[in-house]
Amino acid sequence: MEDSTLKRFGISMEGHLVRKFDHLVKQRGYENRSEAIRDLVRDALFQHSWEKDDQIVAGSILLFYDHHKRNLLEELTKVQHEMHDLIMSTTHFHLNHTNCLELIIVKGKAKEIQLLSNKLTSLRGVQYGKFTAAPIENI
Repeated sequence: MEDSTLKRFGISMEGHLVRKFDHLVKQRGYENRSEAIRDLVRDALFQHSWEKDDQIVAGSILLFYDHHKRNLLEELTKVQHEMHDLIMSTTHFHLNHTNCLELIIVKGKAKEIQLLSNKLTSLRGVQYGKFTAAPIENI
């Protein structure tokens, strides 16, 4: 049974941390600290649930890589074809002569997409990779 009533609780932290947090609250346009903390808690709970949960999520995998690395493009394509049922779309950007940025839109079980992301970001030549997602159903 879901309890939708608001609960109040106190948080203690160092002054410098509160100042930095207040700056973040203002910068992101929150009306107050509580809204920001709720978003942080939701995100932390969602991130924690990935390894054991079959929750359906939608999101993106961002890859930054050197396309001159030997066999990298073939390996990226191979992994994506192996797990094609999770991939909704891909977009490829040429940043300069050497570097590319690829955005892969995904939907499926969080743990399966995390596996896809891990396979892609661990390939030799991928310099940076990030998986971001949100639950399709509420937490």
